[in-house]
Amino acid sequence: MADNGFSISGELTETGHQLIQRVYYEDTDFSGLVYHARYLHFLERGRTDYLRCLGVEQRELITADEEGLVFVVHRMEIDFRNPARMDDILTIVTCTEKAGGAKMVLRQEIRRGETPLIAAKVIIAVINAKGRPRRLPEALAKRMQIETQDG
Repeated sequence: MADNGFSISGELTETGHQLIQRVYYEDTDFSGLVYHARYLHFLERGRTDYLRCLGVEQRELITADEEGLVFVVHRMEIDFRNPARMDDILTIVTCTEKAGGAKMVLRQEIRRGETPLIAAKVIIAVINAKGRPRRLPEALAKRMQIETQDG
């Protein structure tokens, strides 16, 4: 936690997780707009810090038990609604739609203030260290769904 009370990993809210990110020159193309593939980076940061705020350290999951636990993106649907530009302050919102079995379904948004820029549905496969499907541990599935049950 920084001295100003802000966490570099964002924060859990009643509706999910929010992460604030600035758009840098490196995120843009020649037109000055964020290059479409860079949005994947912002979405990944949102998912990773969502898990971190839930107390899940992905690097520890691979060795947490004899089987190991890994999350991989299986499918992603993205709607590009409005462009972002250099120096924009973005909010990446992540929430759990489903967590159980061998997959998770997350909803993500990227906003500039109240303006929606990106809407994404991300299906995450849960696999073991050898790349085979495995069930998401029940305790972790419950932790992932806390805000959808309470919110």
